[in-house]
Amino acid sequence: MKKIKIAIVEDEPILLGNLKILLSSEHNITVVGAFKNAEAAIANLEEISPDIMPDIMIVDLGLPRKSGIELVREVKAKMPNIDILVYTVYEDNEHVFSALKAGASGYILKGGGFKELIEDIYNLYNGGAPMSPRIARKVINEFQTEVKNEEYILSPREKNIVTEIEKGLSYKEMADKFNISPHTVHTHIKNIYEKLHAKTRQEALLMARRKGII
Repeated sequence: MKKIKIAIVEDEPILLGNLKILLSSEHNITVVGAFKNAEAAIANLEEISPDIMPDIMIVDLGLPRKSGIELVREVKAKMPNIDILVYTVYEDNEHVFSALKAGASGYILKGGGFKELIEDIYNLYNGGAPMSPRIARKVINEFQTEVKNEEYILSPREKNIVTEIEKGLSYKEMADKFNISPHTVHTHIKNIYEKLHAKTRQEALLMARRKGII
């Protein structure tokens, strides 16, 4: 197996040293850099040759001056092939989702065992997205909340109209069914298109299905 090249960015000297020693002792891992701040990590990455460019960068978020999230964003913009594994004590929504949106592919809370960290590194290297259980639950909850909120983009009447559009009813047939004028039906459909960012009937139906409206 090809050795996984790792860079570590951690401002706590003892932890940085321990991580470097422990990871270097792993047969399939080589540590190509260990840095106390984001600035040093970026400067090094801009100077090293491609053959020792890290496959994975382990990043603490609580860095001095330039934050870990800023580092993640900058690394992914300049060197998108590097996978970022956040390794931090922060588990609040702001840090979690800011780091993931910036480009992190994994988010692990400090306090776990070294064996688990190694497994997470292999997981990330092999295409996974390792997350501590509490972080994974936050991501799931956020996704489910967004889906639930999208169900309420349309008003109850607009949902009824979309359902009838799916059945293939004409404006007049919908007007008769809901005892409203064809003009009102047209207004509802116009609003539906705008809310779903659709230009045609088929686009509106597709977006409604994606958002769980129908």
